[in-house]
Amino acid sequence: MKKVLTLILLVMTTLSSHAYTPWTKGAFETRQYRNLFVEMGYEPAAVEAKLKEVFNDVFRGPNKVYFEVGDSMGYVSDIKNDDARTEGMSYGMMIAVQFDEKDIFDRLWRWSKRYMQHQSGPREGYFAWSCKTDGTHNAEGAASDGELYYITALLFASNRWGNDTGIDYKAEAQHILRCIMPREYTPEARPGFGGFGPQPTGPQKMYLIDPETKLITFTPDGFGQRFTDPSYHIPAFYEVWALWGDDGHSDYWRECAAKSREFLHRAIHPVTGLNADNCQYDGSEMQMPRFPGMPQGPQNAPRRMGNNNFRYDSWRVPMNITLDYEWSCADGEWQRQYGEKIQDFLYSQGVNTFVDQYRVDGSLPEGDEILQAGGFRKLRHSIGLVATSAAASLLCSHDKSREFVEALWNARHEPFEDGYFDAYYDGLLRLFAFMHLSGNYRIIFPSSGATK
Repeated sequence: MKKVLTLILLVMTTLSSHAYTPWTKGAFETRQYRNLFVEMGYEPAAVEAKLKEVFNDVFRGPNKVYFEVGDSMGYVSDIKNDDARTEGMSYGMMIAVQFDEKDIFDRLWRWSKRYMQHQSGPREGYFAWSCKTDGTHNAEGAASDGELYYITALLFASNRWGNDTGIDYKAEAQHILRCIMPREYTPEARPGFGGFGPQPTGPQKMYLIDPETKLITFTPDGFGQRFTDPSYHIPAFYEVWALWGDDGHSDYWRECAAKSREFLHRAIHPVTGLNADNCQYDGSEMQMPRFPGMPQGPQNAPRRMGNNNFRYDSWRVPMNITLDYEWSCADGEWQRQYGEKIQDFLYSQGVNTFVDQYRVDGSLPEGDEILQAGGFRKLRHSIGLVATSAAASLLCSHDKSREFVEALWNARHEPFEDGYFDAYYDGLLRLFAFMHLSGNYRIIFPSSGATK
């Protein structure tokens, strides 16, 4: 009897160890994906039902953020700001192609192309980052992460559905790829970016990727060219472009992937695992320039604006690093250490109580350092960060990762006591995290039935 019990304990220990052992090869090589929910003991049918429920919350439920327009178009709206953003539109397309929802994908692309994409002029091929829900532009410039997702989603659509069903997805992706390469333009005279001084005058260059550092810009023109956003760094997307973009720049995109991975090493705090919302290209915290009339802090130092803090954009970094690990595993050792580091910090704050904004050293922001959302300026235990920190469990081997996954599984996406509710950003990140943890955020290889 003693031998039987010993054997049972040995088997249980082996299974437990397997459940918390990150894989050492990526899906570009293996074409396999972990379902961490199932590894942790959740029933496969329950996982499938939960994933469908979360998808429906975003696209079909009473708090949906996806709306159809006429017979052929649709948009994703940031409800609390009453607009459509390239972030949400391109996220929606990526989700749709992952779920084989061709009608949703095509509707979002048609709306994006008609209302957001510049068809001529110096911004040709780029997308106006924010529009009213009737298509009127709130801004003309691009936010670089939108183009990043649009290109990758279109290439996946080409691989999945071919290019002869009404939209030539490959051609649309290649058009954007051509347009994001550096080109000269002369900007119109306009106020400074966010009030930080005048825009440059005379001939300028527009580019999605900074030519010197090979890192993605915050915006492809103006002041936003001077720095980057760590949450825009998804190296595995460049690997997709290198494989299927067929634009003659495969080696360049692979170099961009490598540079992006190197950048993340520099941008992430060595103790907390947190990163600033915006960074210099060398990975250091963003230093806003001093301009006449700009509010100053002690000893004439620029007032803390919060750009140096871990906040809304920053939430995406754990999930993005997880995606690169799942797909390429090209930086696996560092990524595994990162996953445990950021989970260790958040765990120290309470797995059910950590807040959604911190200074990168782990201290709490104060006053107007705290970025407001939906008319509220308040630190919260937001489900968006609950989601992305749980997705990072795919990187981890420590027991804490189970608690992060359980917290996401049990979290209810509903209004806070003061009425604040974010169906859009929290909802999309929650869905992405469930896709990751169930093994349903995948590289879409060319199908045998897809036409080129």
